[in-house]
Amino acid sequence: MSKRVRTAVFPVAGLGTRFLPATKAMPKEMLTVVDRPLIQYAVDEAREAGIEHFVFVTGRNKGVIEDHFDRQFELETTLEARGKTEALDELRKDLPSAGHSSFTRQQEPLGLGHAVWCAREIVGNNPFALLLPDMIFRAQPGVLRQMIDAYEDEQNGGNVIGVEECAWEDVSSYGVVVRGEGPDTGFTINGMVEKPKREEAPSNLFISGRYILQPEIFNLLADQAKGAGGEIQLTDAMQVLMQEQRFTGVKYEGKVFDCGSKLGFLTANVLFALDRDDIRDGFIKELRNLNLGDQIAEH
Repeated sequence: MSKRVRTAVFPVAGLGTRFLPATKAMPKEMLTVVDRPLIQYAVDEAREAGIEHFVFVTGRNKGVIEDHFDRQFELETTLEARGKTEALDELRKDLPSAGHSSFTRQQEPLGLGHAVWCAREIVGNNPFALLLPDMIFRAQPGVLRQMIDAYEDEQNGGNVIGVEECAWEDVSSYGVVVRGEGPDTGFTINGMVEKPKREEAPSNLFISGRYILQPEIFNLLADQAKGAGGEIQLTDAMQVLMQEQRFTGVKYEGKVFDCGSKLGFLTANVLFALDRDDIRDGFIKELRNLNLGDQIAEH
């Protein structure tokens, strides 16, 4: 029987260079899709999946993330005095329970693998979920919930990676998996290839920023040589761990948006706004007033 996944790690130390100058003084994880920061979407997804302990790997100038997941008594007192109970309830429900959040520092920008390694003392000898906050999903149930369902299947366990199909002409932009036997809800992963040429790609199933990993990954990351870009690459360590442990792929039901890119971020804002009952009608009206069809045709 696999150990239950109770802890999630959120690497939030990145510099956000693709969104400069907006991220010069504000963490990219606090950019909002509609009215919720990116990091909040990831935490909500983890909470829905049953995660109890939230570990944030931060860096310099990221203190606002810690503040976001803390109570703000002045704000709460003001909302209560003005009778804005709905807004107050919304703020309170977004907070992890007291003592269920931990923050640690990645003091050098040495890559995702290094950021994960920085969480080792907090996670301990337990499996953990890893969520990249740049990647947000429209999915019901949430993607991590779907992955934990596969993980808790006694025939799977081990390590789990969430994947999604992309167009074959786009495979060179992603890390893709070598698909083995099994259904979409839990198939064997036999390998991973980073940004392959289309004619060399083993599949069009790309890794989309959601993982369940066993603690043995920490020992591998501790000795991991720097890879692409002079950084410690998580994929390199996973390739080694794959020789000893099972890796399962879950082709989840849903759609990912890479909000680390301007195009993905803008697309997510439009679609998530259309999902909102409180603003959908007004937003559609404004879009129609813009005569976007004519503007698009001009380009």
